[in-house]
Order: sequence, then C-alpha cells, then structure tokens
Amino acid sequence: MSRTVPFTAPGDLHEPERPASSVPPASVGSNPSASARRRARVVRVLVIAALSVLGVVFTYPFVWLVSASFKPRGEVFDNRLIPETFTLGNYAAVWQEAPLALWFANTAIVTVLAAVTVTLSSAMVAWGFTWFRFRGRGVLFGFVLASMMLPGAVTMIPTFLIWNSLGFVGTLVPLWAQNLFASAFYVFLLRQFFLGLPRDFFDAARVDGASQWAVFWRIALPMARPALAVTLVFEVQAVWTDLMRALIYLRDSSTFTIPRGLKAMVDAFGFSGQWNWEIIVTASVIATVPMILVFFVAQKQIIQGVASSGLR
Repeated sequence: MSRTVPFTAPGDLHEPERPASSVPPASVGSNPSASARRRARVVRVLVIAALSVLGVVFTYPFVWLVSASFKPRGEVFDNRLIPETFTLGNYAAVWQEAPLALWFANTAIVTVLAAVTVTLSSAMVAWGFTWFRFRGRGVLFGFVLASMMLPGAVTMIPTFLIWNSLGFVGTLVPLWAQNLFASAFYVFLLRQFFLGLPRDFFDAARVDGASQWAVFWRIALPMARPALAVTLVFEVQAVWTDLMRALIYLRDSSTFTIPRGLKAMVDAFGFSGQWNWEIIVTASVIATVPMILVFFVAQKQIIQGVASSGLR
C-alpha cells in the first residue's frame, strides 16, 4: 500500500521549530562557570584571611619586642603595643651596659667565615657527586644524606674533644672552621641544582682544554648563583643565631657573639635580681635588625634559588 508524501516547494524549506523548553547552546554551561568563579573567589578570600591571621601571629612577638624597647622599666610587660611613656634612653643605655660593638664584630667575623667556607666546600662536594662517575657514588651520597639524621647531641662531645685537643676551645675557630668540611643539607641542595644544568656546556669546555677546576670555577659556579645565594643566606641566619656552640666553646666575654652576649645579659639583668628587662629587649631588637635587612636584600635570590633547585 503506497503512502503519499506531501510535496514541499523549495521556498517552503525551513528548520523544524525548536520546542519552547529547549535552552540555547550559548547558555549551556554558563551557570556552572559562574558558580566556579564564585567558588574561586570564596577560596581566594579564605586563603587571604588565613594568611593574614598567620601573619599577625608571626609578627606580633616582634612588634611587642620593638614596642617594649621604647618603654621604661615599669611598663615593659604592660602588653600595650603603643607605649604610654615613650623613651629612647634604653637604646643609649644598652651600649653602656654591654660591649655590643665587640659582640657584633665577633659575630660578623664568624658569620662571614662560616658562610663563605660552607658555601664553597659544599659546592665542591656537590659538584663531585654531579660530574664524576665512579663506582659506589650513589651509596656514598646516601651516607652523606644519612648524616643529616644524626642529632647534634650525638656528635657534640666528640667534636668538643677534637677542638680541645687542638687547643681552640675559648676561641672563635670552632664556631666556623668545621664548615670547611661542607654540610650535608647544602650538598644535597646544590647537587639538585647542578643536575639541572646542561652537561653539554661542561663537555664542550673539557674538549676545548679546560681543566676540571676551570670547569667548576668558571662555568658551574657562575651558573649556580641562585643556589649559592640561598646557601649563603641560610648559613648567615644559622650562624648569627647560633647559641649552642657559643655556650660550649666561648669562655671570655671578649670573645662572645651576639647570642652568647644576650644570654649573659639575661643572666645578669634578668635573673640576678636587677630586673632590667628593658635593656634585654632593646639588645634583642638591635641583634635582630641585621637579619631583617639581610632578608629584605636577598629575598629575591632566596625565592629564585629555592624554586629553581626544587624544580630541577
């Protein structure tokens, strides 16, 4: 049985009508994208709020310390961030009560020597693990990393006996000379950076007749400046605030560093019955200022060096 198909003229051709309930394609997905943007804004606000709270928590002790340094003795612990009685006398008195200039000089000498020696020695060891291929290299590097697991108390007495037998107890030498033998953490950090450098540069230098030392000193070190800057800044901060070794090896106040001097001031002015806490907090502010300046000067190198070392 045949079925009649209605004839449609060419001019009558048209698209079938779309149901009224259908949604235009352009509007599909618009609501999910808007909700995603709202969620991103909420997350951003929460992250900023959390960082602000953490920033206040971390900066409050230092703000309190600075505020207390401008207060007289009777108002040091009143917990006011704005001093009721403002005075600059503490900053003049602290230089008279303690040889801060000498302690700063001792600390600067130890810091510079320790930072430079550990940076160069660690770079040489890291370069050796990166460039040279020898049997047992991985095992030896594993032992180097395993040394970081040893608590400092384990090697404290043997190290003291070594320096005592050499006659250096009571001097500044033990505070920096052990950095001549590199640091496991800095060796790991610098090795990770060296592994990311193109080996073709060094192979080409060797083909051109450069010695192993020339390749390291003239090519590898300049290319590793970000990682070297991180190592240098980290060690400067570690040595500047090191109290343990100063307590062990220093005997006379003429050799005290800043941390050891602050400990002596706490014993003299804080717990001896004088209760001159305004002198102690003022000396603490003065001792902290150099590290703040170092951070602001080197923060770009720190971020660049840590990021590049971690990625590579």
